[in-house]
Amino acid sequence: MERVYPEHVAIILDGNRRWAKRRGLPQLKGHQAGFANIREITPYIIDKGVKYLSVFAFSTENFKRTEEEVKYLMDLFVSWFKKESEKIHKENIKIIFSGRRENLREDVLEAMDYITERTKDNTKGVFNICLNYGGQQEIADGAKRLAQDVQNGLVKIDDIDEKLMYKYMYNELPPIDLLIRTSGELRISNFMMYELSYAELYFPEVCFPDFSKEEFEKAIDKYNERERRFGGNK
Repeated sequence: MERVYPEHVAIILDGNRRWAKRRGLPQLKGHQAGFANIREITPYIIDKGVKYLSVFAFSTENFKRTEEEVKYLMDLFVSWFKKESEKIHKENIKIIFSGRRENLREDVLEAMDYITERTKDNTKGVFNICLNYGGQQEIADGAKRLAQDVQNGLVKIDDIDEKLMYKYMYNELPPIDLLIRTSGELRISNFMMYELSYAELYFPEVCFPDFSKEEFEKAIDKYNERERRFGGNK
């Protein structure tokens, strides 16, 4: 059977702190290792023919973490967006962001806008970074925008269906084919709930800093073993 790579892969980047703890390192160092791995794994995944890669980098709920950890993560975002992402830009990969801008520091927003503009014309693949993101919030925000368009006469009630709703998500992306959550946790944690409707789910035990190219290929092997039915009785 021919090996198939999904069009849209999503990854919940889980286990960074546990990875550091197991090595006797400060937990925040696990986030640094996770960011380094994003740089390694993203071009590889796109090179394999995946057109869209979405990652869960920071949820709306993550603001409840300690002030020290939130600041460390925001500093990492600024550094990564301005430096490491340049390498992804050279790979002809477009970077976009999904999530709310509220509560994000000004320097984070500036870095996001910089790399979005820098990579907007790239064509090899799309790297969607979900930052200050929640799946239920995305659906609610999309419903508000749709309601405004209906009120303004831009959309008719009878035209609303499941396909149209994709246009009202934070970014218009195709449905997710494969969701990977590292570290063995068996939850989707409010991540891209609308887009995940018929996704295959894969939960490797490995923490994200150790989610290597070989581990990604294991996920693809499992994906290819499954029969996607989309609600059919076959």
